[in-house]
Amino acid sequence: METMANIRVTKEFTFEMAHALLGYDGSCKFVHGHSYGLAVTVIGKPNSSTPDPKLGMVIDFGDLKRIVRDKVVDIFDHALVLNKETPHEYFKESAELFDKVIFVEYQPTSENLVSDFAERIRKQLPSHLNLFSLRLRETTTCYAEWFASDND
Repeated sequence: METMANIRVTKEFTFEMAHALLGYDGSCKFVHGHSYGLAVTVIGKPNSSTPDPKLGMVIDFGDLKRIVRDKVVDIFDHALVLNKETPHEYFKESAELFDKVIFVEYQPTSENLVSDFAERIRKQLPSHLNLFSLRLRETTTCYAEWFASDND
């Protein structure tokens, strides 16, 4: 069966991460963690090349997994993510406890994180694919979404 239809393919990931919101007026100003869920959806046409071991695939799920793990999950899993304006002294003095601290250029909200993750993933996708959307779930009832159609 040969098709020219665009198909969306989604792979889901989970990771643990802590953050604090610098200058926030609520309890999220304190260091706290979440079990994040990240759903990555790409869009493209299934491979119609024969013979090819990837025949019929938009992308091999293993390839998508490698990209997202390399560029997002392995970096942020079990990390403490803070705005770069957060005073650094305490974390340097307590390197044993804070070995995996990431200082980012933005306030580490779900909204900003999902945008950052989209850019990291987009740059690594094969040229025949497009990133369609990301959903970053911070809690069981809260998530932020990024759609390419909203950002092109």
